Amino acid sequence: MEESDLVKVNRWLLPLSWLYGLGVAVRNALFDMGILKSQRYRLPVISVGNITSGGTGKTPHVEYILRLLHKKCKVAVLSRGYKRKTKGYQLARLDTPMQAIGDEPWQVRQKFRDIYVAVDKSRAEGIARLCGDEATKDVEAILLDDAYQHLYVTPGLNILLVDYHRLITNDELLPAGRLREPAENKSRANIVVVTKCPANMKPFGYRVIQKSLDLRPYQDLFFSTMRYGRLKGLFIDSERRLESIRPEESVFLLTGIALPEQMRQDIEEYSPNVTSLSFPDHHLFTPSDIRRINARFRSLPEPRIAITTEKDASRLIFTEGLSDELCECLYVLPIEVEFLRGEGGKFNEIITSYVLEHTRNGRVAKKPNAK
Repeated sequence: MEESDLVKVNRWLLPLSWLYGLGVAVRNALFDMGILKSQRYRLPVISVGNITSGGTGKTPHVEYILRLLHKKCKVAVLSRGYKRKTKGYQLARLDTPMQAIGDEPWQVRQKFRDIYVAVDKSRAEGIARLCGDEATKDVEAILLDDAYQHLYVTPGLNILLVDYHRLITNDELLPAGRLREPAENKSRANIVVVTKCPANMKPFGYRVIQKSLDLRPYQDLFFSTMRYGRLKGLFIDSERRLESIRPEESVFLLTGIALPEQMRQDIEEYSPNVTSLSFPDHHLFTPSDIRRINARFRSLPEPRIAITTEKDASRLIFTEGLSDELCECLYVLPIEVEFLRGEGGKFNEIITSYVLEHTRNGRVAKKPNAK
């Protein structure tokens, strides 16, 4: 993947960012003083999150950790369930509709059928249900998706994701920038992963980012890149390699994710004829959207192919009205994580050692405020 500058700061909104930052600082101070309580747990709790609003690759990294752990112990993923149509705690079954839990939890549930997937706006209540309910009380490790700002839970291992194309040290707080909290709050992380790096990143690039982040001695720094898997038909039983796209093929890129620009650049390496139609992150497609999608695809010259993301596919598969000609050409492009500099083994060891040492088998003393 090529580097692109995705940091765009609206300077005229900085006064509002200062007010937003004040609110964040007061809230965090209340936790630091113990006025607002944060809970610790005896079983392993791993948080994967960011301090940037969207687009750091949380789901591929969550799936990476699941592939690492799900054969070693009983794992649960707990998410907020963004834009779901339900309230409170929901435990996903294989037949649970996407609308009930949200697109990313549904995607994870379909790919990992031997784990628990639950959603709850309150992570503390969600953990209590996972540990206490008869159906899930055998859970041995919990993975929190997008919970870096959820301070009511103190994870045993806190993983912060930072987008290579939008380093937190170059950004500003919302609404002028995309930071949910100040960059210095990266200090809560045990592990920092710089995501979406170029696969051929040079040693100088590593050093520049390492110096910019200025991490503390207790923090481990990793760099990861995204690898594309084989294109898989969403409505047809068909697979093909991304490299099989011919220069003369028209590519229709349909996305509803935070930052689709990099994917378009990558696909343009195979075909210069890429037409993209982008919607907001987690967008729920309306009948009007579907008519627009069908018309845009129909306008492209043949031969043609349509490509979407796994997250978008979890919503499109429940959407009515897509034309037959589009469904016959619509492929899903999976994304997986690869750690650079040969450090995947080190990352794996940190995760597995923490989990195996803190499973609920009595080997670890219960902390004073543990549940």
